[in-house]
Amino acid sequence: MAQQPAIPPTPSVTQATPAPSESTDKQESYFTPIGRSINQRNAAPPSSFADERARARSRSPKSIVTHTVKPPPLPQKPPSTASPPNGAPNGHLSPSSAASSTSSYWRTISRSPSPLGLIPIHRSFRTFIHRHEIPRKALHISIGFFTLSLYSRGVSQHSIHPWLLGALIPIASVDYLRHTFPTFNRFYIRVLGALMRESEVDGYNGVIWYLLGAWSVLRFLPKDVGVMSVLLLSWCDTAASTFGRLYGRYTPRIRKGKSLAGSAAAMGVGMLTAGLFWGWAVPRFGYDEGFMFNGELAVPMVVKEAIGWRSDEGVLGGRAALGIVSLWSGFVASASEVVDIFGWDDNVIIPVLSGIGLWGFFKVFTS
Repeated sequence: MAQQPAIPPTPSVTQATPAPSESTDKQESYFTPIGRSINQRNAAPPSSFADERARARSRSPKSIVTHTVKPPPLPQKPPSTASPPNGAPNGHLSPSSAASSTSSYWRTISRSPSPLGLIPIHRSFRTFIHRHEIPRKALHISIGFFTLSLYSRGVSQHSIHPWLLGALIPIASVDYLRHTFPTFNRFYIRVLGALMRESEVDGYNGVIWYLLGAWSVLRFLPKDVGVMSVLLLSWCDTAASTFGRLYGRYTPRIRKGKSLAGSAAAMGVGMLTAGLFWGWAVPRFGYDEGFMFNGELAVPMVVKEAIGWRSDEGVLGGRAALGIVSLWSGFVASASEVVDIFGWDDNVIIPVLSGIGLWGFFKVFTS
């Protein structure tokens, strides 16, 4: 048997230690290739350790804080205390802008006679004409005395209301013309502005409503009721306006433009007017056949029959009856002065409602 050759041992290979340069190159070749973002990060200036941690968490860019420098404030001009001349533009509503033919702004801001200064004479005599309306109220009151004077001379109401209608037609015609021709309207305001309110600049004159109200009660109601209605219009409306302007701010407001002070004044003057007319004028100058109140009040016949009274019972006369009539007259005058019906003028509402109230009262409580 042949002898097999011996197997030589495995040689041991000893690896040489690489040089430092070779070790660095091998380690760098182990990582992924360097991209653009890594180059940009390496090129960026180093930042603090806390900033780097915050940026790593938020993954948001650095916030850039900009400081703006405010310019110094401009010097302000001190306000002028001198008022501009009348009619000069000052940033507020001027009379020329409010006096248009279609303007109705004045109706919603005030019941003052001239809050915007559209009537020249109101700017010249602010206390006498603008604030207290002395000429207008004097005319208002004088009509009551004129009516009482006609009654004392025995003039019939049937001879008066045709004159009222005859004056109503031309005055209403003139009012139509002044609204049609602005030049004539300015002339009209300059002549009769002392008797006007600013609501009448582009509205109807109050005299028209006054004549309409007086004509209605004297034409359709008995003489004593018609005369009394005109007196309530003349004196109670004036008292309500005067005391309302003086003391209305101290009392509760009933509605816009109406206060408790004005209503109380209208009621008080209405009671005095009824006492003057039925307590002094009628006994002095005599009763007429068509009077509704002859000095006595009676319980209605239906009530007498229901409670078993005789026809001559339940009759009240003298001062007691006059006091009840005066109290009712003051109430209807005050109520008609406060109520608002479709925005109609007080000069037609007060006499008509007062006349209807007195007529209904006498219809029920007089025999």
